Parts: sequence; C-alpha cells; structure tokens
Amino acid sequence: MSDEKKNRITVDIYGQQYTIVGEESSGHIRLVASMVDDKMREINSKNPYLDTGKLAVLTAVNAMNDYIKIKDEINQLELELKKVKD
Repeated sequence: MSDEKKNRITVDIYGQQYTIVGEESSGHIRLVASMVDDKMREINSKNPYLDTGKLAVLTAVNAMNDYIKIKDEINQLELELKKVKD
C-alpha cells in the first residue's frame, strides 16, 4: 500500500511525542492517542511508583482486557441474534 493514503500525525502520550502513521483519519489517531494517555494517567494515579515501561505494559493489559470483554459481548449478541432469526 502506498504512503499517499496514510496519515502521519504527531501525538503526545504521557509526555512523549510519537509520530503515528496510519490509514485512519487524523481525528481517529488523535482520539486513540488521547485514550492511551488518559488510561496511562489513570493507572499512574493509582500506582504512582511504576516506571514508564511497567505503566505502558499495564496500560496494554487493560486495553486488551477491555477488547476481549467487548469481543465476547459482541459474540454473545451475535449468537442471540442468530437464535432470534432462526
């Protein structure tokens, strides 16, 4: 895929600048970065002595946990919808 369709956006996450390259809109990329920053700050407020690496891993674990819960919920809803259709 060519770089012409990709957006390159610089965002701030937990005080660090990152350049994110993706096909999503710049608004979407900024939203994702903002949500990561918010989650890192939330976890840091409860665990202020974590180093940045551990904080980043806990943030990723929390994000994947949320993802799996939502994915399971979608699967359950799809099963219920299939039952209703049948």
